[in-house]
Amino acid sequence: MLSSALRAIAISITGVLALMFFLQSRLVYFPDGQIIATPGDRGMAYEEVSFDAADGVQLAAWYVPAETNRGVVLFSHGNGGNISYNLPFVEILHRVGLSTFIYDYRGYGRSKGKPSEEGTYSDVAGAWRYLTEDRKIPAGQILLYGQSLGGPIAAKLAREKTPAALILDSSFTSFVDIGSHHYPFLPVRWHARFEYNTIEHVRNVRCPVLVIHSADDEIAPFSQGVALFEAAPEPKSFVKLRGGHNEALFISAGQYREGMDEFLKKIGR
Repeated sequence: MLSSALRAIAISITGVLALMFFLQSRLVYFPDGQIIATPGDRGMAYEEVSFDAADGVQLAAWYVPAETNRGVVLFSHGNGGNISYNLPFVEILHRVGLSTFIYDYRGYGRSKGKPSEEGTYSDVAGAWRYLTEDRKIPAGQILLYGQSLGGPIAAKLAREKTPAALILDSSFTSFVDIGSHHYPFLPVRWHARFEYNTIEHVRNVRCPVLVIHSADDEIAPFSQGVALFEAAPEPKSFVKLRGGHNEALFISAGQYREGMDEFLKKIGR
């Protein structure tokens, strides 16, 4: 009886692990195809853009110019929704004098294709190529911004290029680390199909780094934000916010804006 029960438990656990392995993409990507608002709805002029990822997949984006010229933010958003859910970020960046190029990963919003880790890297590489080659924006004018899942995506590109700066907002050290944090009872390290190794990329960037993180973040632990900051080379800055993962921007809008402005001044922008 006991051996049969143990065998049943073992089979159940194996089934759960297999399910977790093959359905990981559904736990990572939460795309929405509906655009719920535009920059114009918030009083910002903008241009709708269609461009190709590095592997040729057609992607959608907005270019939102600022009146002053402190730089252009290449914005890689989080794992849920689409670019229209990230307008509060664009609005604050606009207020501090930064233009923004915000794009949707493949499978998000009006972008074609299906999301994957290599796909997201190809997406941001295509966005960089669009800005530097099509719009002729110098690399030294582009700030790479990664919010949550966008952190490792922006950090990998920053490692490969030489942007004006890398900004990591509410991100995590790696997929394995954040997976182990949320599922400590599962052997995430052995079953992970994703890497998204932000901290490894950050150690190897050659540009100023700004880390923005809330002490109350319930999704990406504050300790992982601190680890990213400690791993980054100088010059670097840290902005500590209050509020949950999806609320910190609103609860700590003043600190966010002031911290961003101080960082820009620190790097001569």
